[in-house]
Amino acid sequence: MALRRGLGAPVRAAIGLGRRRPERLLIAPQDIRTSDPTLAADIYAGYFAFGGKIVNAHGRSPFELEPGSAAWARALASFGWLRHLRAADTAVARANARALVDDFLSLAGKPSPIPAWEPEVAARRMLAFLSQSPVILDGADRVFYRRFMKGLGRTQVFLERKIAGALAGEPRLIAAIALAELGLCVEGARNLTRKGTKPLAEELDRQILPDGGHVSRNPEILLDLLPDLLPLRQAYAARGIQPPAQLLNAIDRMMPMLRLFRHGDGTLALFNGMGVTPPELLATILAYDDVRAQPLTSARHSGYQRLEAADAIALIDAGRPPPQIYSHRAHAGCSSFEFSVGVQRLVINCGAPDANRAPAREAARMTAAHSTLVIDDTSSCRFASHTGLRKWLDDQTVSGPNKVEVERHDLPSGTMVVVAHDGYEARFGLIHERRITLNRDGKMLEGTDRLHAAGAGGPIETRAVALRFHIHPNVRLKRVREGRAVLCVLPNGRRWLFETTAEQATVEESIFFAAPDGPRSCAQIVVHGETGAGMIVEWRFCHVERKPPRNDA
Repeated sequence: MALRRGLGAPVRAAIGLGRRRPERLLIAPQDIRTSDPTLAADIYAGYFAFGGKIVNAHGRSPFELEPGSAAWARALASFGWLRHLRAADTAVARANARALVDDFLSLAGKPSPIPAWEPEVAARRMLAFLSQSPVILDGADRVFYRRFMKGLGRTQVFLERKIAGALAGEPRLIAAIALAELGLCVEGARNLTRKGTKPLAEELDRQILPDGGHVSRNPEILLDLLPDLLPLRQAYAARGIQPPAQLLNAIDRMMPMLRLFRHGDGTLALFNGMGVTPPELLATILAYDDVRAQPLTSARHSGYQRLEAADAIALIDAGRPPPQIYSHRAHAGCSSFEFSVGVQRLVINCGAPDANRAPAREAARMTAAHSTLVIDDTSSCRFASHTGLRKWLDDQTVSGPNKVEVERHDLPSGTMVVVAHDGYEARFGLIHERRITLNRDGKMLEGTDRLHAAGAGGPIETRAVALRFHIHPNVRLKRVREGRAVLCVLPNGRRWLFETTAEQATVEESIFFAAPDGPRSCAQIVVHGETGAGMIVEWRFCHVERKPPRNDA
């Protein structure tokens, strides 16, 4: 039962296995996700904390309990938490791991219409079983070993059928990764064929864009995929098999794209479903970047722009909504931006809350939860939940900007990005154009927001306009200059002044969903106005030096 430790491997295997049931494991791919051995004690004590919910098993199997939520049930059945038991590296933890796997195989080990057998959950469980097999199988008898392998075979058949059917989106890619890894881990992997490689290669070509972004436009998906793709690449090496070119190319493209989203504090920008950044996982992933690639600055396929000068970074959403099938976590944030200085976040989007906060997740997708212009409190995208189509389309995007024009100019003073979108044309007959310039010294971020008629139609009906700048909760705000400016004081004492050509800039309440310890109250600077032909608002964030103390001597 010797297992040769190595890093994982991609998708080509499993379907090439046909219907032959796996009988013997040869390698165990590495799980590079962060593990915490202290959590093993909680699991042993019967406390299962997933997705913001804690369930006490009270001596029963967690698979017999009423789930705390659907997200909790998925996390439990994915078995990603086995890595914490591996990290504990004790006989008790290993026995506990085996007992919990045995419980699952007994109580929920056959495909059925429950969260545990959603294709993505089943695929992630297979990946966890393969990577944690040394922990699960240490001290196991032959009966359990055969049962464990039979469970892998059952999942293999289930995923093969799903891939042969209508499975689409990210779950299809995760399933392809799991099947490829299974083929590399089990005896007989030399029989990998083009048929086995095809699903992985096709999905990587379909879902990873030429600039390295995921087709969903969600930065978090890169964090989800790379911890599986990197071990998969190294599993090929462990078996002496050449990886598919699509796998190698996808990883090489994804790394610079991941860096594009990264602020100076190491967290990722809050666009299109991104929530809390797991800093240890991000650092681990970037450590595998062999070439230490520089961040992309212009990702036109993914629809993002990065401006950087000195220690100032501005990140801009400059893209259309993703294809509908990939849009269930997309936000209505076209032309929104985030701004940070050094390790201090200043302007933010509200971010995505965790999966247990359904009403909050819906609110976080609205344009008003982003640092951009909003007309009549209406989002630039419409979602299925707003049209009565959720039953058929889940949370997908129904409509949004169809035409997004992007320009990037290097100027003597700095770099300017221009984004114009038609997300408000159908309802209000207006085009929103935003210009953002970051000066070369990194001490001024200037912007201009303009609304103009989409065509030669009739007069534009007057509507309320709100230009919103959500501010990180660690930043203190004070209105100055009779309400036409706002002083922003960062935690390190650095001061930035927001100024506008509008008559007033108000400070209103907001909420930051992407805090590690849960949602936090914060503030937003809001410039109110009305639509009209050629409406223009200019604004800027400018670094200001603290006045030296007066010397009265």
